[in-house]
Amino acid sequence: MDDEEMRSIINDKSFKNVWGNLKGDELISSPKGFNKEHQAIDLIKKKQYIFTKKYTDTEVLDANFLSDINVAFKAIRPYFNYMSEVLTTDLNGVSLI
Repeated sequence: MDDEEMRSIINDKSFKNVWGNLKGDELISSPKGFNKEHQAIDLIKKKQYIFTKKYTDTEVLDANFLSDINVAFKAIRPYFNYMSEVLTTDLNGVSLI
């Protein structure tokens, strides 16, 4: 697993300012066949890759809410693009669709 691209996306300062840290359930130990010392074991153990952003009622009712949502979606777009590519290609990068 080459984790460099994903890490660059989820650790990007503008991304983290909007979405925070990766959340989601994970395995307690390394999955079968993976070395517990693998450089990406923290990502490999994840069963879910979740980012959430909570808004207060006041924020939702604010005149700038649409602008804030637009910023949030633009910030997470690279993550969506990356995951779409990963989930629709085989190990050789050939499209599955």
